[in-house]
Amino acid sequence: MYPLDKIFKPASIAAIGASDKTGTVGYAIMDNLLTGGYKGKIYPVNPGHRTIRGRKSFASVKKITGTVDLAIIAVPAKAVAAVLKDCGEVGIGGAIIITAGFRESGAEGKRLYDELGQIARQYNIRIIGPNCLGIIAPALGLNASFASRMALPGKIAF
Repeated sequence: MYPLDKIFKPASIAAIGASDKTGTVGYAIMDNLLTGGYKGKIYPVNPGHRTIRGRKSFASVKKITGTVDLAIIAVPAKAVAAVLKDCGEVGIGGAIIITAGFRESGAEGKRLYDELGQIARQYNIRIIGPNCLGIIAPALGLNASFASRMALPGKIAF
C-alpha cells in the first residue's frame, strides 16, 4: 500500500463533525459519503449525537471498534489538533481537514497549523488541508468533500 492510499483509496472513513443538521458542512460530508456510491465503511463521529443519518455515531475515533483509514475532519479550528492526535493514537493514516482558521487567519492560526504539522509527523499521518474542499474520486464513488454534487467519472481525482 502506498502512503496516500489511505486518502485516495480508503477502505473505511471516519467523518468527524458529522451532522444531521441540513445546511452544515458536517451534513454535506455525510450526505456525499452516503449518496456517492462509496462502498467502504463510514463511521460518523460527533459526541453530541447517538445516530447520524440512521447510523451509529461515535463520541470520538477512539470509540470506533473497526479500523479507519481516513478521517475527514470538520470541527472548529481549536479542536482539530486534539482530534488529529486521537486519529494518530488509533492508527488512522490519512486525514482531510476541511476546517478553516489556520495560517490564513493570523498568528494564532499559524500556531495551530504548526501544531498540526507536529502531530502529523509524530504519528505519520498524511494530510490534505486544512481549509480545503476535500477530495472527490468518482471511480470509487468517493465524495469526501462538501461539494454540492459528485464529479463525473474520469481518470483523475479532485
